[in-house]
Amino acid sequence: MLGRFRREVYACLDTRADALFELADAVLCAAGPVRSLAQLSLEPEHRRGHGGLYDGLNAGRVAFARVRRAVDTLPLPRIGDRIVLGVDITPWLRPDAQTSPQRLFCHVHGRAKGTSQMIPGWPYSIVAALEEGRTSWTTVLDAVRLGPEDDATAVTAAQLREVVQRLVVAGHQTSGDPPIEIVMDSGYDVTRLAFVLADLPVVVTGRLRSDRVMIGAIPPRRPGTMGRPPRHGPVLRLAHPDTWPDPDHATTTATTRYGTAAASAWNRMHPRLSRRAAWLDHPADTDLPIVEGTLIRLQVDRLPGERTPKPLWLWTSRPHAGTGQVDQAWQAFLRRFDLEHTFRFFKQQLGWTVPKLRDPAAADRWTWLIIIVYAQLGAARGLTEDLRRPWERPSEPERLTPTRIRRGFRHLRPKTTLPAGAPKPARPGPGRPPGTPNQRPATRYDVGKTTKRAASLEQHHQTTATTG
Repeated sequence: MLGRFRREVYACLDTRADALFELADAVLCAAGPVRSLAQLSLEPEHRRGHGGLYDGLNAGRVAFARVRRAVDTLPLPRIGDRIVLGVDITPWLRPDAQTSPQRLFCHVHGRAKGTSQMIPGWPYSIVAALEEGRTSWTTVLDAVRLGPEDDATAVTAAQLREVVQRLVVAGHQTSGDPPIEIVMDSGYDVTRLAFVLADLPVVVTGRLRSDRVMIGAIPPRRPGTMGRPPRHGPVLRLAHPDTWPDPDHATTTATTRYGTAAASAWNRMHPRLSRRAAWLDHPADTDLPIVEGTLIRLQVDRLPGERTPKPLWLWTSRPHAGTGQVDQAWQAFLRRFDLEHTFRFFKQQLGWTVPKLRDPAAADRWTWLIIIVYAQLGAARGLTEDLRRPWERPSEPERLTPTRIRRGFRHLRPKTTLPAGAPKPARPGPGRPPGTPNQRPATRYDVGKTTKRAASLEQHHQTTATTG
């Protein structure tokens, strides 16, 4: 399986294939964390110079669609009998890259409370399949960089739709399988995504802010009542317990990490939508939809780093979720935090954000090379030995972390497919003559959105009339 995947990946590299493929092998076989991109050219697996390395990233071409299909051929993890996809945005911070275009202000959490910052960088939306149990492994399926003109919700909806359709084509999801669970954090418009993806076999679950207001179903209409029927039922304010009705379901589950987890659920709950943001394009002659789901309140005994854990509020797109489905929803959401291990491994070990690349297209190539490297590590599980340090504990072969699999990949590589050709003898170019200044300074770009979106329905109509 590993050799077949390496052959398919090599076929996806249209230009500078040998340089790009050996660069990925250098990342795989490096002895420790990647600290410098040029330093990778000194690895034995990279038989070219540092100039060829940068030339491959800046001038190479990668067929991203073919790489996505190649990744889909790998085994896909499941939680129980269903596929669980986690989606999140992680930034490649470039605060000093004034000559790099298409940078946005990325939200970065600080170590202390209330120390969040907005730092320029390239945000990437990552979709990965999650595994069962406590693990640091995920299967990254897709990565899309958000541009200055992109709407995050629209890009995420299109990305998830494409991933689900690819899983169906690859045979991972059939008509008789349970729907795919998609879990996300509170930064997403979970209601909008559930409405847009309603035609797919998916269930969307996302976290809500603790100050949200949800609305219940309309109570039965009494005989003889006059007037127009109401569209909304009683209001439930998450921050005010006196507005909470009796839950439709209540479960308790004993966990090893969080203690007792108590879940309360209310069926047929929906938010009150308004014609702004993503709903500005909704037809003006029709009412806004009512997107019903199940509201879940999860309370645990303990959380790492917190003395008194706060409750967690979730909303899942199942309007009539049963007791078992409620437990499936919050348990799948807790597995979403495994994505943080993947992001940390990408940045701290594989050196995803180390290169100082100017072109966003080169950043996309490097991002997909990192995904290819990570996919090969996943395919090598069970094929390498545990080369642990003397102070590290032994681990079962099926429980090896990505870092330990990477340590043994150098010994595994000669036994797999090596499609890259040997480098041809060449001389470096003369370069700029000494003492000659650069006559073409690089263009500097502003940071942030380049498209101003309408803040109200009236502005939206004015913009539509002007452009139309």
